Amino acid sequence: MSLKTAVAAPFRQRGTDRMAESEFVVALSLDRNWFSPDQAKTLVDVAASEGLVERDDDDLVVGFDATHTDIPDGFTPGEEILQSRSTFERVLDAVVEAGIEKQTAVAGINALQSDIGVTLEAAAVVYARSESVDVEAIAADVREEL
Repeated sequence: MSLKTAVAAPFRQRGTDRMAESEFVVALSLDRNWFSPDQAKTLVDVAASEGLVERDDDDLVVGFDATHTDIPDGFTPGEEILQSRSTFERVLDAVVEAGIEKQTAVAGINALQSDIGVTLEAAAVVYARSESVDVEAIAADVREEL
């Protein structure tokens, strides 16, 4: 997922799992020239809402192992990552990232939703777990929605 990759880049570059939010914004906007400073701040908000980073006073703490996130040569994130994604989209992205074809996953999720009579988001979490994809953080959001 490009959001996770974009978030990981500044942490990997600095070799840390914690940095000042302003340092993170500078890394994305000036060092890498991926976003304007305002867009980089928006990215922080989106990443925080999805549990990829946590705010600790003026610092950001990465919520995953950034050292194991591949940043392909020439990678440039698109502006679409600046938009908050639905719970369903987040689960689907995790399933696809784990190597399951998107069409297969959507069909499986739709079948589960129909079979067990739950929300699309709950069916997506059940499907992900049946495929051994870790979506625990997202599942917490689904439980709150129920």
